Amino acid sequence: MNEQTQSPAQRILQALAPVLIALLFTAVIIIAVGQSPIDVFNTFVSGAFGSSSKIADTFVIWVSLAIVSAGLLVTFRAGQWNIGVEGQVVMGAIGAVGMSRLLLESPAILAIPLMLIGGVILGAVWGILVGLLKIHGGVNEIFGGLATNFVASGLTIYLVAGPWKPEGSSSVSTSELLPRTLWLPTLEGLRVSVYSIILAILVVIAIYLALRGTIWGLQLKAVGRNLRGAAMLGVPTNRILMSAYIVCGLCAGLVGGLLVTGVRHQLVTNISSGYGFLGILIVLLTGFRGALIAPIAFFFAVLGIGSVPLQLRLGLDSALGGVLQGVIVLSFELVQGWRQRVQERRGLETAVATEGGD
Repeated sequence: MNEQTQSPAQRILQALAPVLIALLFTAVIIIAVGQSPIDVFNTFVSGAFGSSSKIADTFVIWVSLAIVSAGLLVTFRAGQWNIGVEGQVVMGAIGAVGMSRLLLESPAILAIPLMLIGGVILGAVWGILVGLLKIHGGVNEIFGGLATNFVASGLTIYLVAGPWKPEGSSSVSTSELLPRTLWLPTLEGLRVSVYSIILAILVVIAIYLALRGTIWGLQLKAVGRNLRGAAMLGVPTNRILMSAYIVCGLCAGLVGGLLVTGVRHQLVTNISSGYGFLGILIVLLTGFRGALIAPIAFFFAVLGIGSVPLQLRLGLDSALGGVLQGVIVLSFELVQGWRQRVQERRGLETAVATEGGD
């Protein structure tokens, strides 16, 4: 039974199956440690939506996850495991802070956009580096991405412990705090910026439309399905692959810039917060469908914020949210593998039946 012959209820059930399996498995773990799954669920909900500040914090994480996942969807569509996205986020943050040091006396209306542009450009450059290693160097994108991640992390440590170290401070993990004039405006008393939410929505919509309704999107899909076949059909495969890395780098760099201008207001050694790696999980859960990026990214953001009060209220480690994220991905892969085996078995049975009829 393929997707075209399935009823809406069957498609919804298959989409929810990984989440239901993950929730059941997590509930077993919670019961095993002597807690109530309902209490944990209520804590998650109140932790993410219990106040305006918590809702704002949830959207802060959603912005980063949505943008980076949209960028990753492009490289995944081209068949590329762009592990280097984490380093691209870091380089975006470095680009934004570096630009800010040149614009200390500039008005915010000029300086903040230029800082974001600086982050976007440096993120794209880091994406191009991974693309060059893959296309012209023959380096697997996973190894190339991991290498560039280490370089980006090392550069961050060098900058915050050296040239960008705050004067009179012994800290080796953060740069000097940016002047308030270079902070992205946020809602009063909250950490979230309306501008960053608008940017995230625009990026997700743009990527969705580009992949769904343009020749470039079709070429990306062809390259991802069969690189050699796409080349034989005249698709400029190297150019398409490089464009995928550039777009992903642009998105990751924007995330880094927004983390600097709207959230951290300085460069810190762990500024990426693992958003790049979480983005990979989100893209896998979407089944490479752009329409699901925003809601699944929001679900992960809720898990991230909602898990914080677990230790204070129930004595559980906040890492439970990470456990749930991992279990959901494993459940998704199990369901996908099961579906593939069922389809293969049905195809084999159909072929045997056809041969028998002949």
